[in-house]
Amino acid sequence: MPTLSGMRRRGYPAAAIRSFCRTVGITKTPSTSDVALLEHAVRQELNHTSSRRMAVMDPLEVELTNWPEDQVLEVEAINNPEDETAGTRKIPFGKRIFIEQEDFREEANKKFKRLKKGHEVRLRGAYVIKCDDCEKDADGTVTKLLCSVDLDTLGKNPEDRKVKGVIHWVSAAHAVKAKVRLFDRLFLLEKPEADKERAFTEFVNPDSLTEATALCEPSLSELPVGETCQFERIGYFCLDSKLSQPDALVFNRTVALRDSWAKNS
Repeated sequence: MPTLSGMRRRGYPAAAIRSFCRTVGITKTPSTSDVALLEHAVRQELNHTSSRRMAVMDPLEVELTNWPEDQVLEVEAINNPEDETAGTRKIPFGKRIFIEQEDFREEANKKFKRLKKGHEVRLRGAYVIKCDDCEKDADGTVTKLLCSVDLDTLGKNPEDRKVKGVIHWVSAAHAVKAKVRLFDRLFLLEKPEADKERAFTEFVNPDSLTEATALCEPSLSELPVGETCQFERIGYFCLDSKLSQPDALVFNRTVALRDSWAKNS
């Protein structure tokens, strides 16, 4: 049950709504359009217009063993690969970073293109790193990765081998903590009113709004309210116009990078 005010607060661009309206057209009889059509229009528009930023939702600490303790380097990252005029930005890079938990496995087959023990991966906008070892807690859960940096790979590929995987990251010392509000379908069924024996309220999705914490690159603290950006490899997000404060950021998920509802429902 989207409303225009709700869409605006979540960062839906007006151009995407107009595109959706042109797609569904006008009919003389009552009809229902799949919300996935609206979300598709939003993704198409934001893919071309939104800036890219990095944020980690489920952090795993990485210590770069051959990086100097106090050295911080500002690496350059592209703001939007779809728009050359969007320019670049600087991101701090230091000895300790965070990556997503799901981007590491101790062992995995060749289809896993992210970080594995004894293997390499590229950090977005930065270096190629290799996981040499990992630390675990008493339950055997991996709590920290010990990795080495190929210092000759900033902005270029190694000359003697191919590194296929690319993952996002944030500097542990510079990460900005933010609350993230994750919206999903309001109802568990496409047409909750169709069941005449039960009230439509019985089909409300209890997980239509969940909250999480993200560790963000510093530039996200400067994002204007109302501007939607892409958290790389995660989804599109905008600052909440009512809840967010400069010292306590609150992001609303505009839309995920792809529609996962069909396969999860």
